[in-house]
Amino acid sequence: MKKLILLSILTTLSFTIFSQQEKRAMPSVNVTDMEGGTVNTSEFNNDGKPMIVNFWATWCSPCKRELNNIADVYDDWVEETGVKLIAISIDDARNAGKVAPYVNGKGWEYEVYIDSNQDLKRALNVNNVPHTFLLNGKGEIVWQHNSYQEGDEDTLYEAVKALAAGKELKH
Repeated sequence: MKKLILLSILTTLSFTIFSQQEKRAMPSVNVTDMEGGTVNTSEFNNDGKPMIVNFWATWCSPCKRELNNIADVYDDWVEETGVKLIAISIDDARNAGKVAPYVNGKGWEYEVYIDSNQDLKRALNVNNVPHTFLLNGKGEIVWQHNSYQEGDEDTLYEAVKALAAGKELKH
């Protein structure tokens, strides 16, 4: 009986902690835009529509594959759901100069910022890249995914469509 009660308490506690973690807001951290200006992440918004925040780096092949694959369909995603993608480079000061040439060469239509001090990365407990967060219209993180395999962008898009349609995500 004690084991059953303990299991019930732990399950409830785990669910509560998981739910709270999943509905957290974007932390307030300064990042650098592509022109070298400072932007606070608390200012990220998409007028009540879903937002994707994707952590990547110029030295990360899976990151670049993911963002390049999304770039191929991004216009359709925006048209259908109104989603906005914000790409956050974690390149440090030594490599930050490679971000703009890479992004410009690829013609990404995303907002791109650099977190060279990795303050946002730490605030969101991102341990490795790529790491993708999906935020609802209120700016709350409701879904996340770590790593990338071909086709993961389809799963992300299904989650975006569900959010755009007003559905709750179950992750």
